[in-house]
Formats: sequence, C-alpha cells, structure tokens
Amino acid sequence: MQDKILLLIRVMVETRHKHINEAIRELETNTRITIPSTKNVKVLKAELLNTHQKT
Repeated sequence: MQDKILLLIRVMVETRHKHINEAIRELETNTRITIPSTKNVKVLKAELLNTHQKT
C-alpha cells in the first residue's frame, strides 16, 4: 500500500531575530531531513513543507 503521512516536529528556539518569522524562514532554508526506511516501511520521498511566512 502507498500513502502520504505527515510527521510534525516541535522546535523550541532562542533567536536574535527581531521577528520570529525571520527565524522560521532561516530554519526552513537551512534544515535538511533524513527519514530512513524500516523493515516494514519504505520511505519513497520526504520533504519539508514550507509555512510560506510573509516577509
């Protein structure tokens, strides 16, 4: 069976940015993920979903 799932993460940050949206954009730009396959689940594709924060 093939399907899509969403895995959510929570990240607590401390930042020098004046606006949190700048910090979010920086993290989204620089974050790379690796989600390995398991014995029973083959990962076909993984991507970070952009939050489309306003600039």
